[in-house]
Amino acid sequence: MPRSYRELPALPFLPVVGSLPWIVRPEGFVERLQALGEHYREFGAFRVRVPGQPERLFVINADMGTELCDENRWEKVVDGPQLKIRDFAGDGLFTAFAEEPNWGKAHRLLAPGFSNTSMDRYFPAMVEVLDQLVAHWSKQREPVDVVRDMTKMTLDTISVCGFDHRFSSFEQNELHPFLVALQRALQESIDSLVRLPFMEWAYARTRRQYKRDIQTMFRLVDDVIATRKKLPTSQQAERKDFLALMLGAVDTKTGEKLSDENIRYQILTFLIAGHETTSGLLAFVLHAMARDPKLFARIREEADRVLGEGEVTLDRVMKMQLVLRTLSEGLRLWPTVPILDRRPKEDALLGGFLVPAKMTVAFMVGSTHRDPRVWADPARFDPDRFLPEASKNRPAGAYKPFGVGKRACIGKQFALLEAALCIGVIARNFDLEDPGPLVVAPTVSPKPGGFKLRVRRRV
Repeated sequence: MPRSYRELPALPFLPVVGSLPWIVRPEGFVERLQALGEHYREFGAFRVRVPGQPERLFVINADMGTELCDENRWEKVVDGPQLKIRDFAGDGLFTAFAEEPNWGKAHRLLAPGFSNTSMDRYFPAMVEVLDQLVAHWSKQREPVDVVRDMTKMTLDTISVCGFDHRFSSFEQNELHPFLVALQRALQESIDSLVRLPFMEWAYARTRRQYKRDIQTMFRLVDDVIATRKKLPTSQQAERKDFLALMLGAVDTKTGEKLSDENIRYQILTFLIAGHETTSGLLAFVLHAMARDPKLFARIREEADRVLGEGEVTLDRVMKMQLVLRTLSEGLRLWPTVPILDRRPKEDALLGGFLVPAKMTVAFMVGSTHRDPRVWADPARFDPDRFLPEASKNRPAGAYKPFGVGKRACIGKQFALLEAALCIGVIARNFDLEDPGPLVVAPTVSPKPGGFKLRVRRRV
């Protein structure tokens, strides 16, 4: 007989505050939940109740995670931070509800633009922005703020490739106001989850700023769309970016185009997914490289040998196998979306426990990526875990940095190309000093905290 999910261990629950005292910590509640997951590892999952929200399960081992990957029984649910992000990403690809028609329409229209064969149209812009980062770092005498600079680079890259808009981030010391608004809004989407309902009055000023930030983002994106639509038809036809695809393409299934409002939400989705996540991955990988001279020497040797001298090409970038394995290991240890919310389509078994239909189950990929039954010495940074022979027979739920099934990240290839290009070029051009131990910041997606890195142009 199946056992009830209520037999799984649960965090203590107090009147009014629920389980919040056990999960609200300075390191952020995601890091805290992952630490709690280690305590409950043998059970595979544990239960959490937050005031004003239904109880949910947090899955922490790879075997249960593999079950959650079954698209016939389980589906994505927009919950937690994603539900808040809908305030400004609406029914974009990442935050659309399963039943919303714009998800399928946009996915069919945009998937060709993210295919492997489409990457050559974006590569020149990636190189253009990376050259600005290299020039900026070449002039620095003090340690650089890695997270800030990776954020600038990834924002500029996705904005040029997505809708031919240049923020020119490296021409100014401060972050662009749009980026400040976006980061503040993203952080509010996660901070608000652990507030007690009766305390909302204390955050009135924060909520007003949140609404202003959303309007700041809407104004910029709406202006970009309006400006493009004013161009002569011949000039619009010359553009090969995502905005051109969204404005011009017709969905073969419905015969419809995307509305301007949905295009706004898709652009904001690109900006969120295209800069916030990739910047964190690059910062973590650069920290690991700077701390491990042997790894850095191997990556530099590969960059010198494969990229060669002179102009960098897309084909050469994707042949840097060690760099790609290093990025995979970075995504294992610090997945850019550490929790994926799933729900059963009907009552379903999970690890032998019966879970009722429509109950939210948090697939903690940040924990399944460190399951010691799958990953030996899981906290150690080792890119060779992803050698072909080492990757055989690995459970599907042991590694899911880009999501699950049909709702997996459509921009995976774009992100890996941009990140591999960046790591290869930095290794070829700069020496890195050891920055000291890693600290993870309590941000909406994982990033190193206070990460300053001394870089010197290679002699």
